[in-house]
Amino acid sequence: MTATISSPGGAPHARIMSVGSYRPERVVTNAEVCELIDSTDEWIRERSGIVERRYAAPDETVVDIGVAAATKAIDASGIAAEQIGFVLVATVTHPYPTPSAAAELAYRVGALDAAATDISSACAGFCYGVALAQDMIRGGSAEYVLVVGVEKLTDWVDPTDRSTAFIFADGAGAVVIGPSQTPAIGPVVWGADGEQLDAITMTQSLTDYRDHGGPRFPTLAMKGQQVFRWAVSKMTEVAKLAVAKAGITADDLDAFIPHQANMRITDAMVRSLGLPAHVPVARDIETTGNTSAASIPIAMDRMLASGEVPHGGLALTIGFGAGLAYAAQVVVLP
Repeated sequence: MTATISSPGGAPHARIMSVGSYRPERVVTNAEVCELIDSTDEWIRERSGIVERRYAAPDETVVDIGVAAATKAIDASGIAAEQIGFVLVATVTHPYPTPSAAAELAYRVGALDAAATDISSACAGFCYGVALAQDMIRGGSAEYVLVVGVEKLTDWVDPTDRSTAFIFADGAGAVVIGPSQTPAIGPVVWGADGEQLDAITMTQSLTDYRDHGGPRFPTLAMKGQQVFRWAVSKMTEVAKLAVAKAGITADDLDAFIPHQANMRITDAMVRSLGLPAHVPVARDIETTGNTSAASIPIAMDRMLASGEVPHGGLALTIGFGAGLAYAAQVVVLP
């Protein structure tokens, strides 16, 4: 008789237990950015909604700022770091292909026996991490999962590139996700449109740079109008589907926390969604810039800390970016 493999039993549901964030100390104004590009404060505000952003110190690493956010989330979760079974780090700016940022971060926060890996889904990475964490917890492969969105984009942006220099910045946000007896993370709506890889990419691969050189080390390159059109049309439908799959309506939401890509994209999505006026909308890009995978948890932490949104309320989150990858889900706020 063939033996059967036992299957681990997980929790019926999962929830976000806590959130923490880290914003680097250095504040960079539009005027400072314009010292190296042909632009103005007025143009940047009009095109993106950004007034200022944060830059990490030269000696701060992706893992350093990720640890700062993760430690706050763990401290607020009510569990010990040793109880975390998996660490997921969403980032595209860790400068080492291997070992992962997650492995180092897990060790430094005290999750010594946790499994750990990085997620390379750019601005959608945090929402990918939340979805994966929920599946792990419900599947029984982890009881608690630490999800960190962290970027040091200033290491990978050409400060003289007028299309990217004013947009991207640095920061980190983290959540601890654990078991729940009631639904607290809605079904994810996710995907990737690989036909549009050129919309957000690198100026050159690292191996091409090694073999052939170039005028500059490879940096981020973006076709802003292409991304804008795609985000406004495609992401509105994804957001609507995430709300419908959660079994609620837009009227039931207590917050809308989209990836902080561009204020105009956020405003266009609000209009297309028909979001009620009473629903607070994250517009952190004004003071943080675009922090890619970190932008949603940073905004979530600020909105909760300020009392702008209620603990236990329903929030629609949606991330989208290079790939072009996207993910959205409705969550109960910690």
